[in-house]
Amino acid sequence: MTDVFSPQKRSRVMQAIRSAGNKSTELRLIRIFKEHSVKGWRRNIKITGSPDFVFKKYKIAVFSDGCFWHGHKCRKLWPQTNAEFWRNKISRNKKRDKLVNKELKAKGWRVVRFWECELGAKSVRPQIRLLQNMLSCAK
Repeated sequence: MTDVFSPQKRSRVMQAIRSAGNKSTELRLIRIFKEHSVKGWRRNIKITGSPDFVFKKYKIAVFSDGCFWHGHKCRKLWPQTNAEFWRNKISRNKKRDKLVNKELKAKGWRVVRFWECELGAKSVRPQIRLLQNMLSCAK
């Protein structure tokens, strides 16, 4: 599938995507936390990997990962323009995610990752239950 934008327009579109405050991931997860009475999280805590949400008291780091940027298997279509660049970029992101998980676990943290595609009402329940169990067991 060819890109519908010119290379210059595609560049501007990609630059406009922010890593924080993304409505499809982080802000949606805040709503889900509130709906399920998940409390005690903080944002913008400076620890390895810059998690989106941190339960500092319980040493739980939560990441809300965009499926495209973090290379989730749900992605069926990949950019045709500059394909090698994107394969390399996503590959580096996946390696970094694994390294961050490993480093946090070595420091005694537990890591929970939510995929963008799993933030629907039913598919997010197992992850929320896991997080709630981690929080209740840590008390």
